[in-house]
Amino acid sequence: MNTSPAPSAPHWVQVALSVLGILGGSTGLAAIATVLVQRGKFKADAADTLTEAALTLVQPLQTRITELEGEALHARTELGTLREQVNQLQFVVRVLNRTLDRWRAAIRAPDATLRRVRAVVAESDRIPE
Repeated sequence: MNTSPAPSAPHWVQVALSVLGILGGSTGLAAIATVLVQRGKFKADAADTLTEAALTLVQPLQTRITELEGEALHARTELGTLREQVNQLQFVVRVLNRTLDRWRAAIRAPDATLRRVRAVVAESDRIPE
């Protein structure tokens, strides 16, 4: 038997050969290369998926916001109309209070007569306020 020592190779070559053997030669390397190359594609696909999911969630919110903005505009318009009506009613109430005060004064006057009270009431109908 011839026992000669095995030729000595650098350690890194031995490790590389061992790794190649474990990976199955060129088939394993091709698989690793494919994974590394497609890693960017996986990230892009993940980003697309996340974007689609976000848009799916955001779109109903945008629709609802648009509806609420329309309702708010309608409410503001209606509020303006109601304020104008309140102002008109307040004016009418002031006019009626002044008329009522004149009638009370005419009724409570020490020299009040039915004729004078009727005259005050008739005068109130002619006064544009």
